[in-house]
Amino acid sequence: MKTKENYNTLNADEQRVILNKGTEMPFTGEYDKFYKKGNYYCRQCEAHLYTSEHKFDSGCGWPAFDDEVEGAVRRVPDADGRRTEIVCANCDGHLGHVFIGEHLTAKNTRHCVNSISMIFKADD
Repeated sequence: MKTKENYNTLNADEQRVILNKGTEMPFTGEYDKFYKKGNYYCRQCEAHLYTSEHKFDSGCGWPAFDDEVEGAVRRVPDADGRRTEIVCANCDGHLGHVFIGEHLTAKNTRHCVNSISMIFKADD
């Protein structure tokens, strides 16, 4: 895992989402309808965030996961006062939002994550 001194350089779109808490347009992200086996890492610091085992098709237009790697994601109240933001626990990079109680999976949790916030690495 990288330290702040050597985080990955982000382009303007990545900065808008990861640093400035922006959102990708729905159904446009690289990982929305993506179901290869592997792991998802923070684009900024490369911390391990999610596994493909927890990814599911929620139909919301963004990648959805019903669980995270233990300790990898931090939940914080969103500025709008209605939602819960999720950020990388290592670098505080914006990932998206978490929703509870939708009954989409047995875990009853949906991490709605911007594709641009992640890097996927396939299982070998």
